[in-house]
Amino acid sequence: SSAYFTIKDRLPQILTRVIDTLHRHKNEFFEEHGEKGVEAEKRAISFLSKLRNELQTDKPVTPLEDELPDAALWNQYLDYQRNLPNGNGEPSWFQSPWLFVECYMYRRIHAALAQNPPIDNFDVFKEGKAQNFFESQEGVLALCTYFQELLKNIKDLDEKQLQEELFKLLQVSLWGNKCDLSFSAGEDSSQKSSPLQSLENMVPYILVNDIDKVWSLLVNAKKNRTERSNVRVDIILDNAGFELVSDLVLADFLLSSKLADEIYFHGKSIPWFVSDTTKHDFNWTIKQLGSANHMWMSRCGINWEGNLKKGVWVFCDHMFWTLPHDFSSMSEVAPDLYAELQKSNLLIFKGDLNYRKLTGDRKWEYSFPFHQALNKFHPAPLCSLRTLKSDTQVGLKPGQGEQIQASEPEWMVSGKYGIIQFDAGL
Repeated sequence: SSAYFTIKDRLPQILTRVIDTLHRHKNEFFEEHGEKGVEAEKRAISFLSKLRNELQTDKPVTPLEDELPDAALWNQYLDYQRNLPNGNGEPSWFQSPWLFVECYMYRRIHAALAQNPPIDNFDVFKEGKAQNFFESQEGVLALCTYFQELLKNIKDLDEKQLQEELFKLLQVSLWGNKCDLSFSAGEDSSQKSSPLQSLENMVPYILVNDIDKVWSLLVNAKKNRTERSNVRVDIILDNAGFELVSDLVLADFLLSSKLADEIYFHGKSIPWFVSDTTKHDFNWTIKQLGSANHMWMSRCGINWEGNLKKGVWVFCDHMFWTLPHDFSSMSEVAPDLYAELQKSNLLIFKGDLNYRKLTGDRKWEYSFPFHQALNKFHPAPLCSLRTLKSDTQVGLKPGQGEQIQASEPEWMVSGKYGIIQFDAGL
């Protein structure tokens, strides 16, 4: 399975890169913190080398020993894995659910730094995320230019034209999800050309396309809103870099076209899955655009800072997004977050990890209904925008998955196919 190759090959590669990154910053740590910085770097590296060895030799997964706020929840979850009736008793790296051990590795990377001040706030993935952003400049520029030109006459667009523009930007946001550094083990995955040119050719690769349902939900919400009720869309973010820019353009379009009044963005509270968006990445990206020496890029950045100041855009992070739990346990584990999502008219979940957590990362029949796979996770109507990078897919037409499988055995993990999959909720 792709799970096996991820644990065997990709995760050790990622750990090796993290260790290299710390080595390379040794002088910087010394300049900033003196000997204390160098000592902390050594301790973190030794912690990570030990982790890599545990992983490669299939050692048992050990309880977290740090004092971070989520440690107790992690350890309870480990106990739950230990006591599964059909489990193997002691979970180990190769004898456990993929979702659990993959999340666990990133949480241990976080611990390696968090437990070693003064370098405890260092994001080992920051350079890769910045590099992806800079190497995607062509794609970012094309998208910002297209969008700023669109804004000039957005007030004159009729409903049909607005619908067409929404469809375009949803697809750009979907295919932006190809730019994933955990999937490429940190290798370059930037967007090198205009993402708008190839949309027509990509349509056949969207295996579930509920784009019309998203449109009608937003149009009805807009028609039914009153003085007191705003239309709210929440975007549960995935990768920084080009994908984040595509999500920000989509969000700005929703506001500018009056399909939404406020957008809430949900990011990660700690560095996660190599390229996932943290608050720092979110603010950094908008600042980079605002100070770009290109008119349309800087216009986007400046407008977006304005949206944050006015409070029509809100960035939030929550510990739950970096726990190993799938989303069906959110109402129990993080009732505050679940209640927050219930205030939304539409939740847009970006990317593969969110999809795995929506569907419990199980090996479903391809045609199993999406609504059922969500296992009672229905805070609000939701839509998954995801390119396929793991062995979980539901809601296909009977025979559709088998047919692709026959000619393309790697179809579920190649990132070539995507879905825009909607669930209306209860």
